[in-house]
Amino acid sequence: MIVDRLDPLVNPGVVPSPHLHQIVGGNSFNASMDPKTHDLPSASTCTSCTFSEDFSNYWTAVLYFRARNGTYRRVPQFVSEGLRADGGITVYYIPSPNANEKVTAFKPGFRMLVGDATARANNPNARKVCHRCMPATGDNSNINCGAPDSQYLPNKMCPGGIRSVITFPTCWDGVNTDSIDHMSHVAYPTSSYTQVSVGAYGTCPASHPVKIPQVMYEVMWDTQMFNNKELWPEDGSQPFVWSTGDESGYSQHGDYVFGWKGDSLQRAMDARCNGAVCGQLETQSSESAMKCTKSKTVQEDIDGWVTEIPGMAMAE
Repeated sequence: MIVDRLDPLVNPGVVPSPHLHQIVGGNSFNASMDPKTHDLPSASTCTSCTFSEDFSNYWTAVLYFRARNGTYRRVPQFVSEGLRADGGITVYYIPSPNANEKVTAFKPGFRMLVGDATARANNPNARKVCHRCMPATGDNSNINCGAPDSQYLPNKMCPGGIRSVITFPTCWDGVNTDSIDHMSHVAYPTSSYTQVSVGAYGTCPASHPVKIPQVMYEVMWDTQMFNNKELWPEDGSQPFVWSTGDESGYSQHGDYVFGWKGDSLQRAMDARCNGAVCGQLETQSSESAMKCTKSKTVQEDIDGWVTEIPGMAMAE
């Protein structure tokens, strides 16, 4: 995993990009990644993913804490199921529960985006991105967005930290591997929405008839170190801010660029693999995965207490 100001999907070629992201996956990630010339499996020499054939890239915004004195500090992450000690993103690939329904793996060059980095108000598509104030004992039941989750950031101290979940569409138009907004070529099912899985279930619309894997991100933020009333604003308002400069929570988003080697993802979907163990795929140890690192492109202070979030001056 790296934390850097790069975004080849929304801001291709821009260095630095407007805000900070955490990025996992293949180590060929860079600011441009032209889908016509950049093939992740062949360009990458390693991946930080559990499955060693997965050179895809996954990235999300980064969470900061704003102290009473106006300074900021990046919120660390903690170990969760499927998440290593150095933090990052737990990525789920969920096949259709209907064994008779064909799930078509993504094609080379496929990419998509969920959420809106500029959003500061409620999004009617509430099932896409959500936050949960975790209890002290931890609660990984219902990994999908549903009660008691919310689109906005929790407005109270969370004993077990904050979890954010990002759920991608599972219906594809069958033609385009990308679109101008990185969203229009995919869609959510039109029916049978359940709390069990927001996309693996349901009927695809006629405009997007091809069922694709349910991709879901789970990110665990260790906000416990900031559970001190002396640090929080005097008025008690919630002090967490996304790296987009957003205090509401609505701007959290997830980017995805497909990079599985050969037909490995299709084999996994055909076998209905769901979880960190799949007999159809090659895996690597956590130690090997964590050794896959990449030097930062933008050299700036992202840790310790800072007077502004990286990129904040660009947004002003």
